[in-house]
Amino acid sequence: MSSPFDQSTYQVRFEWGADGLARLAPADVVVLVDVLEASTNVIEALDRDASTGVAPFGELAGGSALTLVGALTNASAVAGAVLAEQKRRSARTSVAVIAGGDGPRFAVEDLLGAGAIIAALADRGIDHSSPEAAVACEAFRALRGATRHLLTASGSGRALAERADGVRAAAALDASSAVPVLRDGAFVAL
Repeated sequence: MSSPFDQSTYQVRFEWGADGLARLAPADVVVLVDVLEASTNVIEALDRDASTGVAPFGELAGGSALTLVGALTNASAVAGAVLAEQKRRSARTSVAVIAGGDGPRFAVEDLLGAGAIIAALADRGIDHSSPEAAVACEAFRALRGATRHLLTASGSGRALAERADGVRAAAALDASSAVPVLRDGAFVAL
C-alpha cells in the first residue's frame, strides 16, 4: 500500500537525503543534489575530463533508476538529460530530486539547486510536480536573482568562507553542460 509521503501520484518528486529517498515511491530517474560539496566537485572533474573515482552518493542511489548528479551549475543540462531519457523510454518518466542537505540541517543551497532543476524540468514540460517539488521550484524562481548572495550568506557558505570563490562558482546557474551519471559505483559523463 502506498504512503501519503511517497509522492507516487506525481511525476516530479522532491525529498531530502537518504531517508527522503527511502520514503518516495521508486522513480525511473533519481537526481542527487549537493550544491556546495560533492555535486560541484564531480561536475568540475567531468568538465576537465578527469577521473572522478568512487561515487560519494553511492549509498543513496540504487536499483535500476538512472542516477544523475545535479546542481545549480548544470540544472538545464540535467533537465535535458531527463527529457532525453523520457523520449528514449517512450513513456512518462518519474523523477525523484533528492537534496543532500547538511546532515540534519536544512541547506539553503541544496533547496535552491533542487528548485533550479525542477524549474528546468517544468520549462521542458515535465511539470506534474508534487507539492514538495512545486515549493522547491517556486522558491528558486522567486529567489533566482539572489542565488549568489544566498549561497555566500548561508550557514554552509559562511562555513566555507576560506573557499569563497568555490561557493560563488557553485552559484553560477547553467555554467556547465556536464551531467554526471552513476554507473558501477562511479560517476561518468552522460
